[in-house]
Amino acid sequence: MTPPGLQLLLQVGEVVPRPAPAELVDALHRVRITSAAGTTGGFQLTFALAPYSRPADAVLPGGPLHPQQRIVVAVVLSGRCHVLMDGVVTHQETHAGRTPGAPYLVVTGEDLTALMDLRHVRRAFPGLAPHLRATAVCAGYAQYGITPQAVAPVLTDQPDPVLDVPVQSATDLAYLRAMAEDVGHVFHLVPGPAPGVSTAYWGPQYRGGAPQPALTTGCGPADNVEELSFAYDGLATSGYTTHRLEQPATVSEVTAPGTRLLRDGLAAHPAPALRTGPLPGHTARSLTRTLLAGLGREVAAHAVTGRGTVDVLRYGHVLTPHGLVGVRGAGRAHDGRYLVAAVTHELSRHSYRQHFTLVRDGLGADTQGVTV
Repeated sequence: MTPPGLQLLLQVGEVVPRPAPAELVDALHRVRITSAAGTTGGFQLTFALAPYSRPADAVLPGGPLHPQQRIVVAVVLSGRCHVLMDGVVTHQETHAGRTPGAPYLVVTGEDLTALMDLRHVRRAFPGLAPHLRATAVCAGYAQYGITPQAVAPVLTDQPDPVLDVPVQSATDLAYLRAMAEDVGHVFHLVPGPAPGVSTAYWGPQYRGGAPQPALTTGCGPADNVEELSFAYDGLATSGYTTHRLEQPATVSEVTAPGTRLLRDGLAAHPAPALRTGPLPGHTARSLTRTLLAGLGREVAAHAVTGRGTVDVLRYGHVLTPHGLVGVRGAGRAHDGRYLVAAVTHELSRHSYRQHFTLVRDGLGADTQGVTV
């Protein structure tokens, strides 16, 4: 169902995914997949439908398209496999039609973090730091090929196993995200590198590795994006403070540290914080926890946002979220490196396009060139 030069891989299964039946792959007409930082990724598969066909039977209990069945979608481009989604079915819709070929089936689902959000859990983690708790929680999903990768917070806050016992009273997903927000980290699943395996990343926003091939605009025949626009929000960046009661009965103000404590900037001119806000609920917390919470609020803000669309076959690469990409030809203010915050894949029999969102902390490139 894919354009020339591109191969689609579809795997299904209850726990361990296996190649989908040929009739199911042949009936697949459209694929839409969304991956974004801080949210659960989703997918939507559209199948041509005929009475008593394999797709029609697949929605029945025990079938590969019934809710909570596992789905893996990958593409092979230029000999390299890119896993776009590893998730589970959550919803199905059947649309009837009077003419032959008109009926179709739409299957919707979420990435494997949906499995982490099904059951409320109450348990204690005596003496465990946040990154060790994150590892322990993610280890419970090893049967789905998920490998934990947890990074210790930049500031140490080791709980006293006698006086301060961390307790989870939420779903695993809610607990992982709450812990990440408290220390300025992020949590998400990275599918791949091979179908059926993925990494549960809990740590600072990753900005390492080689940038992806540059997105080019305004350069005539060298352009590889169909559209690209940028917005600058002067109020996106804020500073956070809180007041603490010290002995003997004195009040001191605590200001959250700058985001460069956790990550390098991507702009030559970072946006200044034009306003400050309170950080409520931290008066009784330790100084370390207060600083980490304020740092988490600042890390979540980005002043510059870019949005656009790319034809994957012309671009020659599958743009992936949570990584860096360069932009050239957009002008002195907007050229340079960005973090890919969100990507939506749209595949049909004739095209493969990606709609993307880029973010960074200010204007101007911080490097002399970008990866071509």
